[in-house]
Amino acid sequence: MSEEENKDFNCEGDCTSCGSDCNSLDLDQPTVTLTLDDDTEITCAILTIYPVQDKQYIALLPLDEEGENESGEVYLYRYMENEGGQPSLDNIETDEEYEIAADAFDELMDAQEFEELDSEE
Repeated sequence: MSEEENKDFNCEGDCTSCGSDCNSLDLDQPTVTLTLDDDTEITCAILTIYPVQDKQYIALLPLDEEGENESGEVYLYRYMENEGGQPSLDNIETDEEYEIAADAFDELMDAQEFEELDSEE
């Protein structure tokens, strides 16, 4: 994967807009290391794997050396598992598919934020 192929979602920098606290991640949260075409490695926290229509997508939060994300970027990829259960990521190729995946991720985060607010009452 190349950096140019990474499609990202910016959460406006205000964690209340996406329901996530990007700056205080649980370090026990599962991570994945992406290797880009230029051999750069990026460690990302796995936020969620979610279905949209007949496909699965994964939302990844890129982390810096301290395990933090200051930018609010979230990477979205198509997610698959082979017959042996090994995970595989694939780039989202079209703007239309990306919009569908991003909208579903937004809705998921909005629902999670609503559930958290509802449980506080």
